[in-house]
Amino acid sequence: MKLGIVGLPNVGKSTLFNAITNAGAQSANYPFCTIEPNIGMVSVPDERLDKLAEMYNPVKFTPATIEFVDIAGLVKGASKGEGLGNKFLSHIREVDAVVHVVRCFEDSNIVHVEGSVDPGRDIETINLELIFSDIEMVQRRLDKSTKALKGDKTLAGEVDFLKRLLANLEQGIPARSVECSDGEAEILGTIDLLSNKPVIYACNMSEEDFISGIESNKRYVSVKEIAAKEQAETLAICASLEADIAEMDVEEKAVFLEELGLKQSGLDRLIKTCYRLLGLISFLTAGQPEVRAWTIKEGTKAPQAAGKIHSDFERGFIRAEVIAYDDLINCGSLVSAKEKGLVRSEGKEYIMNDGDVVLFRFNV
Repeated sequence: MKLGIVGLPNVGKSTLFNAITNAGAQSANYPFCTIEPNIGMVSVPDERLDKLAEMYNPVKFTPATIEFVDIAGLVKGASKGEGLGNKFLSHIREVDAVVHVVRCFEDSNIVHVEGSVDPGRDIETINLELIFSDIEMVQRRLDKSTKALKGDKTLAGEVDFLKRLLANLEQGIPARSVECSDGEAEILGTIDLLSNKPVIYACNMSEEDFISGIESNKRYVSVKEIAAKEQAETLAICASLEADIAEMDVEEKAVFLEELGLKQSGLDRLIKTCYRLLGLISFLTAGQPEVRAWTIKEGTKAPQAAGKIHSDFERGFIRAEVIAYDDLINCGSLVSAKEKGLVRSEGKEYIMNDGDVVLFRFNV
């Protein structure tokens, strides 16, 4: 999973990026490495893997990973080449989802690029740049489909949808907010539109507001209303607080979060929100050689899940030996689970569940 962090200058975007990637580096189980100055790989915290590692004492421990990209350079006119322009837009095109950091705090020492703090205006600024780029792409696709319609009348539905999509974009409505039938959604999926990317609005607020009660922050509430209309997610966060947490070891962090009345760090909450937004789950493989988490789309069948490990596993799929994580832990061992009949043999039509511990049988 690749997530792009975007936002206007001085909203806390880079502070958040640095905090969450450093947070991933502090725990021995969750390694972090910097590939480039603005890209960080963070392992997905998963207590289930920790428990399986205790059970199997594996040689390798491999959690799922997320790539965070700190996308810089947005200014008004980016769609026309201002600032980093097309480079900024191309970086967004490469990610699976966008984490849009929105400033929801006052600080006279940190100047806002627009002179005042207004989350709605800031969201609109970035959304419009993405939409302007999308309008050009949809117009080109519409022109092409309209010409092809003369020889292929089956394209009439596509042309009608593209016209409606274009009209919505011209009204400033992101593509992800446009209502679609299943067939229209398929057409939309063939056009790589920036405003169709899933979005999480990360509302960066002051430490005082974050601790005392996020709903009392009117700016946060206004972002939630915007997100609801766009089918986007909202996450309250305090980047400066996350920066403090990133400097702590595991035990210090646990105590600090408890004192604040928090169950999870911002990184953990962000990852869970991303999984929910993108419809992702994890299945697990466990043994003495390796304990590992694999990320798949919800609804994935067993052979395709096996293909995540190796294409040969999918091609020669025979069956999947499956046990629910909770059942395995409660039994204390796979041998005990088998004796109790809790290990199931599933075929090609089996739909994977989050937390399935699986051994795939295949023959190539």
